[in-house]
Amino acid sequence: MKKLAIIGSGDLGMLIAFHARQRGYSIAGFFNDFMPAGAMVDGSLILGGVDHVQGSFEEGGFDELMIGVGYKHFEARKNLFLRFEGKVPLGTVIHKDVSIASSCIIGKGSFILPGCVLDNNVRIGDNVLINVGSTIAHDTTIGNHSFLSPRVAIAGFVHIGECCNIGINTTIIDNITIGNDVQTGGGTVVIKDLPEKGVYVGNPARRIR
Repeated sequence: MKKLAIIGSGDLGMLIAFHARQRGYSIAGFFNDFMPAGAMVDGSLILGGVDHVQGSFEEGGFDELMIGVGYKHFEARKNLFLRFEGKVPLGTVIHKDVSIASSCIIGKGSFILPGCVLDNNVRIGDNVLINVGSTIAHDTTIGNHSFLSPRVAIAGFVHIGECCNIGINTTIIDNITIGNDVQTGGGTVVIKDLPEKGVYVGNPARRIR
């Protein structure tokens, strides 16, 4: 049984731990700069701060690492992933009830929740979260460090950039390109490219900041 350690012990960290256990991992513990080493969270130990990750791995404390830092801290999430990429094995947790075409490619450190559908030739980047019930049609790419909220529907030949936060029930039609650092509000309908960083809402999507 592989031992998984998670950076961050908040809601996302605990969610990763819950689903990782269902996929056969044991939870070695959490790394958290804001809690004392030795404290217990969700039945698992705080192993120390982020500076202890490398040493803990080298001492055999865990086998794989995931980043449990959420969308409110995209820059930190990305930087933590890049800090440990190539130095520590990065785990990927995919729920058993996800439908994945054999031609899909899924990057390191990604987390895919129940009821999602990934169609032919979908490419999921590194450190991506895809939440419950999202559908990604053929030949679509999701960039590194991005989040898809529950019930997102993405048509074919869509390209979504890095560090995007696609809001709940967002619909994206085919052949759309979305740039880096784009956020969509709940229920947004995207019918044209969104190349510029910002927050978009409505049907059709419009930039509000």
